[in-house]
Amino acid sequence: MSYPADIQHYMRPGILQLKELPPLSLYIHLPWCIRKCPYCDFNSHALSSPQSPDGQDRMQRYLDAVQADLDAALPLIWGRSVISIFIGGGTPSLFSAEQIDQLLASVRARLRLVPGCEITLEANPGTFETDRFAAYRAAGVTRLSIGVQSFDDEHLKKLGRVHSRDQALAAVHEAKEAFDTFNLDLMYALPGQTLAMLKDDLKTALSVAPPHLSVYHLTIEPNTFFAKYPPALPDDDLAYDMLDQITEDTALHQLHRYEVSAYAQAAHQCQHNQNYWQFGDYLGIGAGAHSKLSFAHRIVRQVRIRDPQRYTEAALQGQAIAQDSEVSRKDLPFEYMLNALRLRAGFLLEDYQSRTGMPLSSIEAALEQGIERSLLEQVSPGHIRPTTRGFDFLSDLQALFIT
Repeated sequence: MSYPADIQHYMRPGILQLKELPPLSLYIHLPWCIRKCPYCDFNSHALSSPQSPDGQDRMQRYLDAVQADLDAALPLIWGRSVISIFIGGGTPSLFSAEQIDQLLASVRARLRLVPGCEITLEANPGTFETDRFAAYRAAGVTRLSIGVQSFDDEHLKKLGRVHSRDQALAAVHEAKEAFDTFNLDLMYALPGQTLAMLKDDLKTALSVAPPHLSVYHLTIEPNTFFAKYPPALPDDDLAYDMLDQITEDTALHQLHRYEVSAYAQAAHQCQHNQNYWQFGDYLGIGAGAHSKLSFAHRIVRQVRIRDPQRYTEAALQGQAIAQDSEVSRKDLPFEYMLNALRLRAGFLLEDYQSRTGMPLSSIEAALEQGIERSLLEQVSPGHIRPTTRGFDFLSDLQALFIT
């Protein structure tokens, strides 16, 4: 589908009354990897020869399509400033620093970025050359997110990763040289992983003093290789012990758990992800990218065409959107809480009202239930946050807000 011919389609009267628009972020999806990992359900596709003439042609044509996609979306966000950019994938580090520089230059030419705008690039060890990270920094990237997943070679093989422990450590040390802030992605509850193995992974990760650490429980997602051929994973009790170990060890290294899966030193929280959790707006461009955009009387979600080839052809014609729908009033409480309750600091009641356009009466009963069940607590008048128990049973807490 294409955008409505008249932007007034989004501005017409409606049932919501948003007095102000939330902060806006930009997500750019680069969909290719060297190899698809068996646990991955992201929109990623194998591109075995990215440096070949054919691979480079596909990548450049895709960047042209992303630029055309942004051009078509500009009327929806006209006049708004962007607080953060996240270039995700896939493996964006398959793209050269020159290509990332070209991409960011096209963004700057079209959008107003706030001073100090956070610009994150996802990178995988084994897909970069010496000094590649420094070149990304020179291109304007301010923050790197490195997909390490594990420092154990056997676990890396089981996860289908293309790098080794040594390559992971080399990537981390190069990131430390080039960037003031960066993130390491780790996974736990891996096939055959013991608590001692998890401790070793943590010890290695923390020894390099990352300013930010994201730690994810390996889950079996539908339509993945692991879903078809499930590996033997640690049981729930062991997985909970691992999470307790992660929280304990990270705290000893001044990494504080500010979100369910994220730990950071002071002033190194990911601004882009925080905008998601605070129900901010984001424009997603690229194959399969999702957007959430607010207008005076409605909140809209969009999804781009998923297949990279089909997306490229459609985006070059200004027709990249596969789905465009309004978020209904009855879904807004749950949508807001699905995000905000992931934050350890919780949320302000006035933010709920301003971000959703909904009255407090729409969540009062659920808030009372959450407090009665010791899943929520009131920090101060108008400030609500999950308790430790609420964090441990987050799905149960979020479900209270389903109407």
